[in-house]
Amino acid sequence: MDIQQIAQQAKAASVRLAALDSDTKNKALQEIIHQLQAQREAILKANQADLAQAEKEGLAAPLLKRLRFDDGKLKEACAGLQSLIQLPDPVGVTLSATELDQGLELYKVSRPIGVIGVIFESRPDALVQISSLCLKSGNAVLLKGGSEATRTNRMLADTITAAAAKAGLPNGWLGLLETRADVAEMLALDQFIDLIIPRGSNEFVRHIMDNTRIPVLGHADGICHVYIDQDADPAMAVRISVDSKTQYVAVCNAAETILVHQGCAPTLLPLLRNALSAKEVEIRGCEATRKIIEAKPATEEDWATEYLDLIVSIKVVPDLAAAADHINRYGSGHTDVIVTRDRSNAVRFMDSVDSADVFWNASSRFSDGFRFGLGAEVGISTNKIHARGPVGMEGLLIYQWRLMGNGHIVADYSGEKARPFTHKKLKKTFGK
Repeated sequence: MDIQQIAQQAKAASVRLAALDSDTKNKALQEIIHQLQAQREAILKANQADLAQAEKEGLAAPLLKRLRFDDGKLKEACAGLQSLIQLPDPVGVTLSATELDQGLELYKVSRPIGVIGVIFESRPDALVQISSLCLKSGNAVLLKGGSEATRTNRMLADTITAAAAKAGLPNGWLGLLETRADVAEMLALDQFIDLIIPRGSNEFVRHIMDNTRIPVLGHADGICHVYIDQDADPAMAVRISVDSKTQYVAVCNAAETILVHQGCAPTLLPLLRNALSAKEVEIRGCEATRKIIEAKPATEEDWATEYLDLIVSIKVVPDLAAAADHINRYGSGHTDVIVTRDRSNAVRFMDSVDSADVFWNASSRFSDGFRFGLGAEVGISTNKIHARGPVGMEGLLIYQWRLMGNGHIVADYSGEKARPFTHKKLKKTFGK
């Protein structure tokens, strides 16, 4: 089956999927959990084969870490599916209700987008997250993972497809693409695909945007910051910085730059160096930083680099405003953190930093759909329309205007004797 046929089948399936009841979708998710557990050995074996091939071909260590799908990842994937089951059905929710006139009522109701095309990196667990979110939100999905994860992705997609079919989902709601040529062809199928979500570098996302008429929802680099304010609790600042950088270095919400207020730098930086060194983190610092602690010189390029590795750049800044300016200049609009005891400073930082996620006294690693209670995520969006931050189910929904009348015509509301509109807000749910 060629890509156009796969996309056409997904489009047909999306119409049926959009009308499925909650019980059917939740039963499908439960069956997917069951089948993932039943196919555990085959899935892990496929991943071991992918890992062996990737190591042989010299894949970088951070990418190898992303590629790994072991027992822990399988348990996390199943936990994400279980949490998704517990969430209310997002489709058919009344977002607003307005009486235009007596007997003429307008409802704004949530609806699936349709067919979502997602191009993601080497993480096979992303396939489980993305497909399950699309299922729950009533969308069909076309998935293209990294070629280094071909065996794992194929095994996961086959398992999920078989489980969903057993639960009554329409055939073709999930399609797996495997080559770059498939992606190029997919970008031309705007008659079947409603949204593209690319996950990768700035250059990759820009390439996708420049080569399709399909709307694109994306985030590129994850250049995240931790800013340590002058009156931050030192122990808290170190703890948050270390977690943000090292809890999992190969992900987009890991911190890459730490900004330190000059007022606390002399006492804070040695503590920070010791803690980071204990985690084998290489430190690259500005001139002011290197006057206080030992570090490699940071270049202009370092401030704009997503390391995805045990490397961090540190810069001493004169004040909060300078920290915000640095973040807005070099950051990627992903996730940025302030550590401070001063609530007013925290609010000022949040107001000043133009990022999708801004945290006060919390690790940047909390920027995650599962941790946000979204069930999982299809990615992080740094867009400023439709969806921003971790994109869970709400980012895969649009809305439909539904007008209910009783023989109403526009002519009655036109001319000299036009009937007036009431435009009264209603506390009603569509269909109830």
